[in-house]
Amino acid sequence: MRTDFAFVAVMMLAAVLLMGFALVGASILRPKKPSKAKLETYECGMETVGDAWVQFRVQYYIFALIFVLFDVGGIFLFPFAVAYNSLPLYAIVIVILFILTLLGSLLYAWRKGVLQWD
Repeated sequence: MRTDFAFVAVMMLAAVLLMGFALVGASILRPKKPSKAKLETYECGMETVGDAWVQFRVQYYIFALIFVLFDVGGIFLFPFAVAYNSLPLYAIVIVILFILTLLGSLLYAWRKGVLQWD
């Protein structure tokens, strides 16, 4: 039992050390000659006209989060679809509950008007 925790501790220590070495190495090796051209905002190879900092409506972010929710949901459903014939009954019930949760979140977003563009 102790060896299992020791293995996890060694792996976590190795991960932290590797991350630390990467950050220190990147700060040592990075180019350190900033110029006016390097500090300008870059937009598709063209010079920016006006202010580069534009605030977007919150609706765009919520729409993107809903997209990610259903995208990840589809990824989680794929293994169940592949192994559907060999799944026990409780696994099918869990998948149905997962789909109902996704549909509930879609209905909630729909009722809140998130999916309508003005």
